[in-house]
Amino acid sequence: MKRIALFPGSFDPFTKGHEDIVLRGLRLFDEIVIGVGRNARKERYFPLEQMIHLIELAFRDYPDVRVIHYDDLTANVARNEGARFLLRGLRNTTDFEYENGISQVNRHIYDEIETVFLITSPHLAPISSSIIRELHRYGQQVDDYLPYKLVAQPVR
Repeated sequence: MKRIALFPGSFDPFTKGHEDIVLRGLRLFDEIVIGVGRNARKERYFPLEQMIHLIELAFRDYPDVRVIHYDDLTANVARNEGARFLLRGLRNTTDFEYENGISQVNRHIYDEIETVFLITSPHLAPISSSIIRELHRYGQQVDDYLPYKLVAQPVR
């Protein structure tokens, strides 16, 4: 059976930390589906379509990685994509506390799903999408934190 993992997130933007999790995840899984989900609690900073395009460009040489957009419960998307694993990165204990609750609810919704946590590589742990958005908002260069050249303009 093919080992498919869904790597869900809002990815606003998709960072080198996210890229690292995907590349390391490819050692564990046959296919990784990067699921760009809608977060009802957040308004996007970068346009969704552009972000999906940039992620696809970043993984254009990886046939076992594909990118989708979704607006549903993550567990439902995983089931529909044939994924029996959710791939998540953890930078710190705060991330663990947040992700632990979500993983338990996902398992309740889809009992065949397993969440696999990878600890962020130390040199990438300080990177977060919210920090990158803040830097970008005030005109700072952010390309060092991203696996692509940022050409997207903020939504607002």
